[in-house]
Amino acid sequence: MSSGASRTDAPTRREQILKEAARLFAERGFHGVGVDEIGAAVGISGPGLYRHFAGKDAMLAELLVGISGQLLTGGKRRVAEAEHGPEALLDSLIEGHIDFAVDDRDLITLHDRELDRLRDSDRKLVRSLQRQYVELWVESLRKVYPQLAEPQARVAVHAVFGLLNSTPHLSRPGSLPGRAVTARLLHKLARGAFAAAAAPE
Repeated sequence: MSSGASRTDAPTRREQILKEAARLFAERGFHGVGVDEIGAAVGISGPGLYRHFAGKDAMLAELLVGISGQLLTGGKRRVAEAEHGPEALLDSLIEGHIDFAVDDRDLITLHDRELDRLRDSDRKLVRSLQRQYVELWVESLRKVYPQLAEPQARVAVHAVFGLLNSTPHLSRPGSLPGRAVTARLLHKLARGAFAAAAAPE
């Protein structure tokens, strides 16, 4: 998956399985896809998948817990590596989330549709990771716009996530103007939304 290993690394068989499972689950729904279909998509028998995963539930959990963890880890890394001030850090966080929103659209669809299918423990873990990710953004946003109270900053962050995570609705062929153009536009919209949230009423 693009949010994990370097894009120059060849994906492992496990990563290939997860990528195809995400695509198929997003296209047809969790219950609309069989293990045999996932196996066929990566060139192995359905039963062969059980050498990698206990079943579809385990794949779904790894996808949703995994991407939440990767976003948080990536955000923390950007904070730790920030050298050019709060504005540059906020831009870096936005860029990182745009990479996810543009390149892993299937996971956004999967999260919206299938999160409630996770076991309670996995769902609670996803929520915990997401809360930490939001708070990281809130803290960074308030360094740029100290006039924003914490509750307002949190609303603004959630709103920008909703904006950036709208990319699955642009999945029609030809509906995206190209990755670079899309990324620049999303970045401009995110910064504009934050600036509007911080503007005097």
